[in-house]
Amino acid sequence: MAKTPKEEIEKLLLDTKREGIEDLVAYLDEIGFYTAPASTRFHGAEAGALATHSINVMDCARSIAISLLGKKWYAANQDSIIICALLHDLGKAGQFGKPLYVENMLKKGPSEAQPFKINPDLMTLPHEVVSVIEATKFIDLTEDEQRAIAWHNGLYGIFKYEIQGKENELYMIIHFADMWASRIVEKEDKKGD
Repeated sequence: MAKTPKEEIEKLLLDTKREGIEDLVAYLDEIGFYTAPASTRFHGAEAGALATHSINVMDCARSIAISLLGKKWYAANQDSIIICALLHDLGKAGQFGKPLYVENMLKKGPSEAQPFKINPDLMTLPHEVVSVIEATKFIDLTEDEQRAIAWHNGLYGIFKYEIQGKENELYMIIHFADMWASRIVEKEDKKGD
């Protein structure tokens, strides 16, 4: 029987045995990580899409790492890949008990073109930064893990000028896995609807 996104994410994270991971897993449930959308109008602009996107990124990251660097490299770095892939968008679930995305209600009802909007009651910090902040409340992240999460949007993101010349394997794997998942996998999944 297939696991739900929540079951799959929880198992992968708990298998890392990182100190504090149990509390982080409980926190994901508390903040609505499994019911949150992945965006306001692009990939995953629907309830529950954030968890599905995170699993897609994990699957892509595993494939990229094994294909390019081999099974031995992947095995040695598996926990970092799991943590970064599954938590790279943690900040999209929100902060301070408030969701990042709220339903975009127009005078005539919910917006079809942009179903969600940024919560106006939430402090505006880039989700990449919030992802690192929220994760480090529970677990220690290595410098490379922080970099991979904070920089996962690559040259499309807020750190585009800081990244150049400082790329490494983990960051590149998470960046390309995120791009592949959102631009190819999830686009293909939508075509099948």
